[in-house]
Amino acid sequence: MTAAAVPIRRPVPGPVFDALARGGGGARAARYLREAEYGKHLLLVRQVVDAAIAREHPLAERARAAYDLLMRAEEAAPAAVARVLSHPTVGAWARRTALSLEGHRTDPPRVAAMSALAAAAAVRSGTEARVTVPLYGPTAPLPGLGRALLRPGGAQEEAILEADAHAAELSLGRVRVRIPDDPHEDTGDWHALRRLSAEHRGRRLELLLDDQDADRLAGGAVRESRLAADQVTRLRDLLRQAWAILVEHHWTIAGEVGETVRTLTPMRADPGARVSATARHCFGNLGLSEPSDPVWLALTFAHEVQHTKMVALADLVPLTVPDDGRLFYAPWRPDARPMSGLIQGVYAHLGVAGFWRRRRLLAAGREQDRAQTEFAYWRRAAADGGREVLASGALTPAGERFMAATLATLRSWRDDPVPAPVTEATEAAARAHLVRWREDNPGV
Repeated sequence: MTAAAVPIRRPVPGPVFDALARGGGGARAARYLREAEYGKHLLLVRQVVDAAIAREHPLAERARAAYDLLMRAEEAAPAAVARVLSHPTVGAWARRTALSLEGHRTDPPRVAAMSALAAAAAVRSGTEARVTVPLYGPTAPLPGLGRALLRPGGAQEEAILEADAHAAELSLGRVRVRIPDDPHEDTGDWHALRRLSAEHRGRRLELLLDDQDADRLAGGAVRESRLAADQVTRLRDLLRQAWAILVEHHWTIAGEVGETVRTLTPMRADPGARVSATARHCFGNLGLSEPSDPVWLALTFAHEVQHTKMVALADLVPLTVPDDGRLFYAPWRPDARPMSGLIQGVYAHLGVAGFWRRRRLLAAGREQDRAQTEFAYWRRAAADGGREVLASGALTPAGERFMAATLATLRSWRDDPVPAPVTEATEAAARAHLVRWREDNPGV
């Protein structure tokens, strides 16, 4: 068995599957997916150890010792260690390392990072430990917590973590950095994963700002430097406003975000542009450029939580047949897309259309005009894309059931009234897009 196809032996209950297929699912379905992804993390972490031992990697015994420390910490404080093991980047690191150990990747496996994972668990749980952890440049990072700035002056390549129930400290030679009692607060030599929280009508969202982990958004245009204090303050303020919008008016999305999103990662964007992303193997992390306003941030959650649900569901239930190289028309892009990308896009833009569908009933003036236009456009684009998916012959039986339910939701919105000029402009834009796409993608 390879890490590329770690099975999660957990069939999806029919009501959960159908609720997700219709576009929502809420907190119950999202919780089911989150728990399944946590199980995947556990399997992958164990697979790193087993693969290192089976292939007699030089650090195999170190990986085994780190795993033993993880288990000791878990016995002492299960919930605390679960927070470490469910951190989004743990899955990305463990999968890539297992693949490298098993010969499916050419990059060197980062087996030593198992020690950093165990060290983070020891800190979280208050478990007594002394463990060697690898450096990343001049820092010693601990997953889900932060990094110590050790500024090495010698040839050492690793730091030492010493922890017990009262304190934790990282050292490199004579340089020592105490991890604060609240590891999510910065000190002079400790860069924390800072908290982002919001509460509205008794519903609370707790996130971490991950602007440092090397695995936070593979392939994404991440910001290289940490956010400044004033930028974090602004993000916290916008998050509180966006969360209020979701709780008040988009409660299904709020429930899904609360169960699945764990970290936010700042991304680069061209001036005036706004971007967002999720990484396929980093469940729970959401990348985004600097939000322009709370409505855009709320919309970003509505968009990206759809991707998050879809990738988790695809780990449990194959929706598409193996890729055979065919490419398909996506009504929102200039290029042709593989089926895996197209079905993701349809589902994500169903979420976007649903957001604007409700927003248009709440807004007034120019904002309402915009909401009507966005709803009409994405309702049409998602439906056109969904029909392309369903007619492709590239779906499994489960995928056909899923997409049929998705299209049923979009059809139920077809008669929702929008101003006639908006409808006409949407139809004209859809026709023009298809003409341009055919000219730019001959033979597809």
